[in-house]
Amino acid sequence: MNADEFLMQGGVASAKFPVIGTTVTGTIAREPEVRDQTDFDTGKVKTWDDGTPRRQLMVVLQTAERDPANPDDDGERAVYVKGQMKTAVRDAVRKAGAPGLKVGGTLTVQYIADGQATRGNPPKQYAASYVPPANAAANDFLNGGEPQAVPAQPVPQAVPAFVPQAPAPQPMPAPAPAPQPVPQAAPTAPPVQQAAPALSPEMLAAIANLPAEEKARLGLA
Repeated sequence: MNADEFLMQGGVASAKFPVIGTTVTGTIAREPEVRDQTDFDTGKVKTWDDGTPRRQLMVVLQTAERDPANPDDDGERAVYVKGQMKTAVRDAVRKAGAPGLKVGGTLTVQYIADGQATRGNPPKQYAASYVPPANAAANDFLNGGEPQAVPAQPVPQAVPAFVPQAPAPQPMPAPAPAPQPVPQAAPTAPPVQQAAPALSPEMLAAIANLPAEEKARLGLA
């Protein structure tokens, strides 16, 4: 018991695991403290056969539990880690990669089964998980530490009225080229009669001396 507990004349309520399946979870509210185990009925310190006190680790968790009969219940619960629960919690801390239990971390312990009874009641078997402080804070934030903004709904856009478009004017086809007149063959000119070359006096004299038959053959008669 610390000074504040002594002053306020009361301790932290113990976490209870009445039936298999009971789970206690919460944020570690103060530095875990190693204490002697005491007998529930006599309050005397439990010892080993050699007289060494049996030890346990008291971990105070801030939980969501409330006792309806206690209006001053603030939800703090003390988990006394000992026996098989010590093994479960130690394995959870190692799995989390943490050096130990720290204030702000989240510890969860569940009663999962009963062990083999040797004397009296069978020992309870526990499973545990641990989330270090930094990860615990991040998880709280992601799991609802702050309300998430509601995404804005898209505003429907007005559909523009359909206006039929006038067909674009089509280019006029180029006019077909005008048929070219077929060149007519030039009429064949009648042969031009060549004028007979002028005869020299000597030739005329020679013709005059030809016989009449030769002149007729040459067309000179």
